[in-house]
Amino acid sequence: MNWLQCFIDIPRQESGQYEDLLLALGASSVTYRDAADQPLFEPGPGEIALWDNVQLVGLFTEEFTEDTLRAQLAAVFGTGLPPVRFEPLEDQVWERAWIEHFQPMAFGKRLWIYPSWAEVPDDGSVVLRLDPGLAFGTGTHPTTALCLEWLDAQNMQGKTVIDYGCGSGILAIAALLLGAQSAIGYDNDPQALTATKDNAEQNHCAEKLQMKLVETKGETIREQADVVLANILAGPLRELAPLIAPLVKPGGDLVLSGILAEQAEEVMAAYRTLGFGFETPAIREEWVRLVAKRTM
Repeated sequence: MNWLQCFIDIPRQESGQYEDLLLALGASSVTYRDAADQPLFEPGPGEIALWDNVQLVGLFTEEFTEDTLRAQLAAVFGTGLPPVRFEPLEDQVWERAWIEHFQPMAFGKRLWIYPSWAEVPDDGSVVLRLDPGLAFGTGTHPTTALCLEWLDAQNMQGKTVIDYGCGSGILAIAALLLGAQSAIGYDNDPQALTATKDNAEQNHCAEKLQMKLVETKGETIREQADVVLANILAGPLRELAPLIAPLVKPGGDLVLSGILAEQAEEVMAAYRTLGFGFETPAIREEWVRLVAKRTM
């Protein structure tokens, strides 16, 4: 079966009514896209991040025609109808297309991420098996990649690790595969801990990884580790500095990411007062990785 795509570029405040209309006309799905290359940064509490200019993509089965849909849209909005564009979409084996899109990725000199269906060469690489998921982290975002590259460059043998805001567990699992003795993954989302557990089992390191639910922001955590990683967002990193800082053993390393370049200084300031000395930030595509040593 082939499909017909309907593209409408509209202001954000009008997106809801156009989505409802496309669904009422018979769209199988409606997708939101950025219509003006506008980056979305950290939302405030209770906010839903959405671009100022939105492109809606309605997907219709082949029984619909461009002429019919255009006439129905015009009948509702008349001269107020924004420009509408239609494109055919050929059917294909979507599972195969999805699989082919995700290829092995390298992080540094040793560490690779391979999806479960890919064959791994016998070349001595450190391979983390991880399939693409919806939200928890697969290594494709610059913040995660920067953390993985840092781990690859370290001697992790025998070290203890805390991954605060572990998501998929990708950083804790990578540390274990690179030689860490043990790791703890903290998250406030039970689904993240489930994902971490599943991924640790797939990578045969579940016995070295504990998972713990953080239920409140002010919750006290007594564990300490040689390496503490927190790849979340600048606001929570600043707010949680009094909680995260004591997790690092004296002389240990703190790795922070999920931070935009213009936010780096204020995040570093929050931890400097707690006894951390920072290296020069590593920057990639507006995002930074901060690495610090606990000096007291």
